[in-house]
Amino acid sequence: MARNWLDQFVKDGTVSRDQLNEAEDMAGSLGITPEEALVKLEYVDEGRLGQAKAKAFGFQFIDLGTIELQHSIVELIPESVARENTCIAVDVDDEKLKVAVVDPMNFELVEKLRFILAREVDMVMGQKEAINAAINRYYGQSETESVDSMLQEFTETAIDFTETELQEAKAQADDSESSPIVRLVNLIITEAVNMRASDIHVEPFEDRVRIRYRIDGVLVERDSPPRRLLAPLTSRLKVMGRIDISEKRRPQDGRIKTRVNGKDFDLRVSVLPTNHGQAIVMRILDRDNIKVGIRNLGFSEENYRKFQNIIRRPNGIFLVTGPTGSGKTTTLYSALGELNRPDRKIITAEDPVEYYLPGINQCEVRHAIGLNFSRIIRAMLRQAPNVILVGEIRDTETAEMAIQASLTGHLVFSTLHTNDAPGSITRLIDMGVQPFLVASSVMAVMAQRLARSICPKCGESYKPNPDELGLFELTDDQIQTAKFRKGKGCSNCQQSGYRGRKAVFELMMMNGTLREMAFRSEPTQNIRRQARLFGMKTLVEDAVDKALMGITTLAEAHKLQGGGH
Repeated sequence: MARNWLDQFVKDGTVSRDQLNEAEDMAGSLGITPEEALVKLEYVDEGRLGQAKAKAFGFQFIDLGTIELQHSIVELIPESVARENTCIAVDVDDEKLKVAVVDPMNFELVEKLRFILAREVDMVMGQKEAINAAINRYYGQSETESVDSMLQEFTETAIDFTETELQEAKAQADDSESSPIVRLVNLIITEAVNMRASDIHVEPFEDRVRIRYRIDGVLVERDSPPRRLLAPLTSRLKVMGRIDISEKRRPQDGRIKTRVNGKDFDLRVSVLPTNHGQAIVMRILDRDNIKVGIRNLGFSEENYRKFQNIIRRPNGIFLVTGPTGSGKTTTLYSALGELNRPDRKIITAEDPVEYYLPGINQCEVRHAIGLNFSRIIRAMLRQAPNVILVGEIRDTETAEMAIQASLTGHLVFSTLHTNDAPGSITRLIDMGVQPFLVASSVMAVMAQRLARSICPKCGESYKPNPDELGLFELTDDQIQTAKFRKGKGCSNCQQSGYRGRKAVFELMMMNGTLREMAFRSEPTQNIRRQARLFGMKTLVEDAVDKALMGITTLAEAHKLQGGGH
């Protein structure tokens, strides 16, 4: 039946038959439904898909973003039930409760709700994201429980956390889920996840504690709790991350496993002593982030074809370069996900293992016992793998081990910190790797950055002014055919005009000429010039192409200029 109603999109020209087949293949490999795959691949908007599905199955579709619900009706379903099943009560009609759900065909859920609520239930259809947003909005308000209200409570009632109370807070932190500080920490984490933050920063200053979330790569200041909350806040986070709370002078690391909106999240915690107290950064690791199909990373057609050829080579080394947080791990994990088949053995060496991948052997670097990258690679080769991922090449020994592995018939993926693709060749040689080894083993290098995508809800076409266009070398033809777009700001994107990010790439394929240049240890600019003659597009050019297609803006492309491209 699923296929039948999705065929409607092919008939009306929304997607092509190939795109639908691709979505079904992706759904099979990721264990999701074909409609979720269509949304992930950005071929169909989630709202449009919901309306089409509702129409196909004869259900009413409701847009929760445009209607106001009554608290008395919403509260007929307990919050725990609403969150667990992603459903919300929207209306009561003749004693029948109208409930918005993601999949009204889920008859098990219908029966479950009838049993729990002891009343008749009528299902209507809504978007998953809109239902979750409504749950957070209405239940949050009804309990007057939000980060703001919690902080207001702390500020107005001058609770003073003296040493004795601090000891109690530490003891409470372990067992009492109802203590105010525990509730505050849980709310901060939940709010950050709902706002799609990639990390949470808790920074102490002389008179306050600043809390900021990084959303789409940009830090947004959220709250400033009173300074006296620093000690209990730090203690609670350390207890959650299994970090020694008595140690205050050294940097520390930990990991928190938590559940938000029925989804599991890992938080990597880093504690750094500063002159005003301990600063904490929590990196939010969402396992869904790495389930991005290669198609959805942001490749142009040409780069997509090249990338597919690279990852299917039997041996050689493929490097992905870029600064921290530029999506290198996501790209490599997507490649591993595509290669992860029963007939291939894949081993990774990572520091630390950020995401757990089923079907792949993952090893974690442990410096305390001398288990570094090169020792893991040496041991790996005795395990007869087909594909090896080395988290990062940091020194000569690791670089030489990775190259030896690629020369002995293994496909090796790794990352390097350089500004652009041609710079990686020079970097490896500067590290002390023999030029002939670099020339014979490296098959391609890909530099990448992340550019913010225009919000799909408030994005609209616009005409850039001559100053903006003057920043780039654009032909009249390009400007005429461009689909420039810009977000004006809405609740969907926290008024920023951007929602989510797409990677921009610079893919340098090695060939005879470039290998010869690497063998002669030629400078980076010569290699870059030659690579461009062979058709390599720079990061800025790729970002400008995406701006011309209306995926990102010229302002985002301009941010990438200045890196020597």
